[in-house]
Amino acid sequence: MEYVTAVPHPRTEAAAPVRSGRRSLALALLSGAVGAAVALLASRQSWSAGTVTVAGGDFPLTAKGSEVTGVPAALAIVGLAALVAVFAVRRAGRLLVSGLLALSGAGTVAAALLGATDGSALDEKAAQAAGDTSATAFALTHTVWPYVAAAGGALLLLAGLLALRFGRLWPAMSGRYERDGTPRPRRAKPVDPDRPEDLWKALDRGEDPTGA
Repeated sequence: MEYVTAVPHPRTEAAAPVRSGRRSLALALLSGAVGAAVALLASRQSWSAGTVTVAGGDFPLTAKGSEVTGVPAALAIVGLAALVAVFAVRRAGRLLVSGLLALSGAGTVAAALLGATDGSALDEKAAQAAGDTSATAFALTHTVWPYVAAAGGALLLLAGLLALRFGRLWPAMSGRYERDGTPRPRRAKPVDPDRPEDLWKALDRGEDPTGA
């Protein structure tokens, strides 16, 4: 009895990294773009509310995320820029930009969680409303939006980690043009003299079909 050993096809082995690169690229683009958008959106929403006593009675106060801390929105913009810049650089530059993307996500998460229970913005508004620097807000409540911003930061962090792990498999911007902006010369394609259509195509490209 003869035994047949299954040997993986070379093309199958070569295609596996390509598939991994495409999947990780799609996931990184999606998570990075959505994460930045979510963090920016959450920063514009109300994060906390409270009350301060003034001459006419109790006065309601609210504080948006951007008033509590501007870090999540700023890092979301940095992360989005880094996500785009990943495709403009290669090798060591891509690693550095990928690390910046991951750090932007981690910083967004940390800043959002720290701001989730911060009441300093409400205290500042309370002092302005009461005309008394010692006045503070009371009956504080906090919304879910800081945690939404943290979730956006987590998506940015995921995009950065994917870029660090699979970035070497991702394509870069077209290298058709040199750094000075001049196009690289194209290599002349071989022309079969027995095929008239090849001769006409070569002439259309501005090439000498005779090879002279």
